[in-house]
Amino acid sequence: MLAHYVEWHMIDRLAPMLFVDDDKAGPKAARKSPVAPAQRWAGAKAKDRSKHDAEGRPVHSLATLLADLATVCLNHVQPTDPVAPAFTKLTVPTPLQRRALDLLGVSLRLGAA
Repeated sequence: MLAHYVEWHMIDRLAPMLFVDDDKAGPKAARKSPVAPAQRWAGAKAKDRSKHDAEGRPVHSLATLLADLATVCLNHVQPTDPVAPAFTKLTVPTPLQRRALDLLGVSLRLGAA
């Protein structure tokens, strides 16, 4: 249940980057009855047709976006010189990854809470 809850919140926050309607108020206001079938909003149809958002950036499914985010990692590096201390290096996020992390409100700084 917790996984579905987390996924629902992630989709809601990442909606501008996904094949998801990110304008909840428009379709809700246009509906004649709360029991009427929901219709896809023009913005969602446009993203589906063009495969890009309003700013021209490519949109993704949640699976492809998570696969891209999975490449962000923390590497423990041990130099071959025994005198040199080991250190930790964080991969630099791509612009796509940075935008997704910003939408999620996630910080990638080492030691950040």
